[in-house]
Amino acid sequence: MDIPTAANVLGTMGAVCWSIQLIPQIIINYRRHHAIGLQPSMMMLWAWAGVPLGVYNIVEEFNIALRIQPQLLTCLSLITWIQCYYYNKHWSIVKTLYVVVPIAVLMAGLQVALIVALRIARDRHIQWPMTLMAVLSAVLLAAGVLRHYVDIVKHKTVRGISFLFVALDAAGDLFSLISVLFQTSVDVLGLVIYGSELILWLGVFAAGGYLNLRPWLKKKYGKESKTAEREGIGAVDGNPSDDAQEANNSVALHDLPSSTSVFRTASSDTGVSRMRGTHTQPTDAEA
Repeated sequence: MDIPTAANVLGTMGAVCWSIQLIPQIIINYRRHHAIGLQPSMMMLWAWAGVPLGVYNIVEEFNIALRIQPQLLTCLSLITWIQCYYYNKHWSIVKTLYVVVPIAVLMAGLQVALIVALRIARDRHIQWPMTLMAVLSAVLLAAGVLRHYVDIVKHKTVRGISFLFVALDAAGDLFSLISVLFQTSVDVLGLVIYGSELILWLGVFAAGGYLNLRPWLKKKYGKESKTAEREGIGAVDGNPSDDAQEANNSVALHDLPSSTSVFRTASSDTGVSRMRGTHTQPTDAEA
């Protein structure tokens, strides 16, 4: 389909999603001061995936939004990647800058060089370098998500990753996928790049629902039903509920000399009994 307006609108929507997709993850890491469960290798693979993806989208002269997407992906991925070392490895800010800045400069320089080289190859009607860029970006993006699948299988839970981030990334993939369909000519490799990652993120959603949400709901509603059943039985039998008994016990303990102590020993109980006996036995004068 050749609908440039639709392609630009959808591409822009995808770019917006990709622009903010990692921001929730970055904020979560900042607030909890750790990135446990988040795979730094995933973030680095994504950062490198933005290089060939940017080359491909720019040389193929996609709309502006799709050209910006890979640059944002690389930038945000590098920030998230270095957070893993800053919080988990306790790197200093200076050390993180010494590491991440040269990597960013290397990626930018490599992308510029590849854009120039592949434009020359395209003018000479050599297509395999473009195919290589598309395949390489798709492989790196998929490998990044698959790295998190390894963690899911290992720990039997989806941990360390923001589901809002997953939702935004999946939405960005979906909008970008549809945007490619509205280009002048449908690009199969572009469909593969966005489609493969969309499928993988849907798998993460499914795993989160099964491994995280289902046990949580089961525990929550199971606990509520047990509490209601326990209270109902107590009311029928004429016995106070556990909460009421606990309240009565706490009140009764205030009458004891050791009521402020959490622990009670046999000797303290014996002492209390003796004190009670002393108070209840009449003296010789009273007799």
